[in-house]
Amino acid sequence: MMQDHPGMSDSEQGVVIVAVLWILMAISILAAVYSTYLSTAAQALAINDTALRTEALVSASLELTAYQLALTGDRERPSHGSFHFKMDDADVSVKFISEAARVDLNFAPKEILAGLFAGLGASKAAASEDADRIVGWRTRPVPGATNDEEALYRMAGLDYSPRQSLFTHTGELALVVGLPPGLVDRALPFVTVFNGSAGVDASIAAPEVIAALPGHDQPKSASANDTPASLDHSAPAAADVTTAKSTCYRVEAAISFRGGNRTASDVVIALGDKKEPYRVLSWQDDVVVPRGAVKRGTL
Repeated sequence: MMQDHPGMSDSEQGVVIVAVLWILMAISILAAVYSTYLSTAAQALAINDTALRTEALVSASLELTAYQLALTGDRERPSHGSFHFKMDDADVSVKFISEAARVDLNFAPKEILAGLFAGLGASKAAASEDADRIVGWRTRPVPGATNDEEALYRMAGLDYSPRQSLFTHTGELALVVGLPPGLVDRALPFVTVFNGSAGVDASIAAPEVIAALPGHDQPKSASANDTPASLDHSAPAAADVTTAKSTCYRVEAAISFRGGNRTASDVVIALGDKKEPYRVLSWQDDVVVPRGAVKRGTL
């Protein structure tokens, strides 16, 4: 209980009491804010720790994948494979597969693109038109000639023009005029910009990709490229096509932590030499974090 201060009136003592109460309230608010800060900081550190550990484990997966692929010569290099390892408190399952399993948006002939879209639900006419628009997106215009492809984008009311150069990312497929979003979503798991050739390795390709190949009833060990012979349906498929190869591989790393968190990463690498065994071309993370926390973005 506050005692009367000699020489102070009642009003002055009241002012002092109010000031003290304000100070106590400010201290209380500061303590609450600091407590919230500590809690948030601890949660952020835990999330960052998970992200850092995930990145290290995925990097280890890439190193081991490149090592396995480097053990054999180019001709004997496996087109796919898998392995498993444990590190610290994490269990990691790794699968790798050549990008030749996917249709390359930059080099695949119109027939394969149209076949893929038709197999994914588009009508034959619509699939052919969609394939034309992809070819138009990636093809450099003829100098001095009328740019019909660019005119289509203006007619559609779009505020951008076709790249008319190679696709840099499969996500650009959504920008191609006329392609339905649902069809794009269905096609993305089967296309790439890292195959590097017009061919597809049918021995490891998904059924949707195999069905898109000319003469798709051919033996599974065959594939197709864009040479005239490979597009001749009347010719024996096995005699006219070669199995596509690629130095790029897609690595899928599924990580399970002891605490129950799970995460999956999808990385595309290009094989190199002894000095630089591989280069990362694409890296996507899907880090599992506590509910309510912000998920780590794509690298």
